[in-house]
Amino acid sequence: MSSTEHTIISPAILYWGTPVVLITSENEDGTSNISPMSAAWWIGRSCMLGLNAESKTTQNILRTNQCVLNLPSDSMGEHVNKLADTTGSNPVSASKASRNYQFVKDKWTRAGLHPQPSSFVTPLRIAECPVQMECQLVQANGLMDDLPDRRGFALAIEVRVLRTHILQNLRMEGYPNRVDPDKWRPLIMSFQELYGLGGSKVVSSVLGRISEEKYRAFTRSDVKKLPGDDDDQVAVVQNGA
Repeated sequence: MSSTEHTIISPAILYWGTPVVLITSENEDGTSNISPMSAAWWIGRSCMLGLNAESKTTQNILRTNQCVLNLPSDSMGEHVNKLADTTGSNPVSASKASRNYQFVKDKWTRAGLHPQPSSFVTPLRIAECPVQMECQLVQANGLMDDLPDRRGFALAIEVRVLRTHILQNLRMEGYPNRVDPDKWRPLIMSFQELYGLGGSKVVSSVLGRISEEKYRAFTRSDVKKLPGDDDDQVAVVQNGA
């Protein structure tokens, strides 16, 4: 088979490559939760976050209407790894327990990170992150609502960026409000592995140890059939596996 020929594939996850975000939020007792994620994108001052509905971060954002989006650089992979398999929820949910997550109360110490006060919101900023965005909740909408047995599993959460903080050395010279893309080096998550803007992994990913097939159940319904639901089996036959 030619390497230039398109073939059918059904990945259990579709993380094609987006920046890692460390979301800080406030727990009920006033302590902080820090959660790494990468299902995020921005338009103007709006940011869309794709989050598990049962996660502590989601619960905190919906309760307080606030969070901080901290963007780590490509040199912060080890900090992210120390948080990758942790949760702020106690007890740990069945789905996360199946992926060997563990409850951690003090994530600052766990990850070797340090807090900074925010200007407009209560959640703290992460001092080590070169970019920090203080945000307020705009709205939350269900994902997969067309699948009866997956309804309520995940949310698309829109937040508004109120203030952005960056390290001085990331500014574009001669411009008061521009980031120099030649200097900004984000940490990228691609199919559970951590990359910079170059072509190689920056660190061995903790999440990369989890089989992608652990996420297969989230890709389709058990009661509603859609075109392409069986493409994982088509791909097996197609490739002679």
